[in-house]
Amino acid sequence: MQGLKRREFLGIAGAGATWGAAAAAVAGAAATGEAPKAAPAAGPGQVQTYASGREDGRFIQTAAFMHKSMQMLQPKLAFTPDMTREGFPAWRKAVREKLRELVCFPEVGGQPEPRRIWSQPRSGYRLERWEAYPEPFSVVPYLVLVPDGARPASPAPAVMCFPGSTGSKEALCGEPELSGSPAPDKTKWDDNRMAYHFARRGMVAVAFDNPATNELASPLLPREALTLCQIWMGRCYEAISVFQKVCVLRWLAAQPCVDAKRLAASGHSLGAKLADILGVLYPELVKAVVHNDFVCHWRERAVAMNLYHPGGHQVVPGMLPWFDYTDLEAALAPRPLLFTEGGRPNQIARIRRAYALTGAAEAVRVYHYEKYEDPAARTLDDAELPVGIDNEQYFAYAYVDAARHRFRPHRAVPWLADVFGM
Repeated sequence: MQGLKRREFLGIAGAGATWGAAAAAVAGAAATGEAPKAAPAAGPGQVQTYASGREDGRFIQTAAFMHKSMQMLQPKLAFTPDMTREGFPAWRKAVREKLRELVCFPEVGGQPEPRRIWSQPRSGYRLERWEAYPEPFSVVPYLVLVPDGARPASPAPAVMCFPGSTGSKEALCGEPELSGSPAPDKTKWDDNRMAYHFARRGMVAVAFDNPATNELASPLLPREALTLCQIWMGRCYEAISVFQKVCVLRWLAAQPCVDAKRLAASGHSLGAKLADILGVLYPELVKAVVHNDFVCHWRERAVAMNLYHPGGHQVVPGMLPWFDYTDLEAALAPRPLLFTEGGRPNQIARIRRAYALTGAAEAVRVYHYEKYEDPAARTLDDAELPVGIDNEQYFAYAYVDAARHRFRPHRAVPWLADVFGM
């Protein structure tokens, strides 16, 4: 039997909607002056995947048997539409407990409290640089935007702001990049000032770098190599990132100018997954989540794309036998949850079902890319997702306009202000 002719997938650039094909589409559009074209749905002749060729259905190729194993996987804690209202709380608790086990947070104590390094006035707010010390040997700098009206006598809501893959805390605040940080996308810079937009609306906003990026990067070891070392040590990139952030979250909840009953986590792209995890693990602190990306079931995507792998910085080892990120999003119910960039309708429906079970159907809000806002433009709602497609084809089924993937302040800021009664 002839082996699978491997695709030459493009390189990883970000999270849900910023992978290879997006960069190619944008580059091509820039060169020609034309708007990026929509990806067509895949036909039978446009897919290519693993085939056994044996009577017993087994595979000689290692990738092929792993692909089939992933396709047939039945996660033990996946949310199912037939779950009962009575059974939902126990399921949600089980998901939280298993996730806490999988992230392998270190047991540390006696670490110093966060320390303010400097404070500078801005128009309508002040910008502060702080350092956190979440575990031995570690320093995590972060920026805080404090609106002028936030004070102990009138505490304000607060938002933890997480950037996309290589976005910086400075970009989130609308500040100049530090030396050595990658230049931001000028066409999206204004929108991507997540913390700035929330602060201008009167919320205390805390901005972070992702681990091993920008100020946290090292010239001695690239991020992807570091993620393998983290797994070698029994940890992982996303878990380390969330552990650092929860240390700051606890500090934030104790600040006199912050209303601890109105705390949110907001993430763009890679940061959206971190916001999900933080929200599931700490329901007593996180009261709302902004998921600024599309709804993505990562196992479904991996199967469709011949074991697509997002990179070690987007993997929690051992997670898929238990649940997917859409299950984490379902487990956020009944707390307010916003998706800003659409996604596969079957996965959106599952999350909506979870919210309906908790009597909070209106608490989950889904917006689509402008290209797909009109339901008539979403022509693949009932189409089966093929196996053997590439990234561009997958985006067509998920209604993703990757070239326009960015933070969406016109959606997120008024939605969260309404949630917090502002």
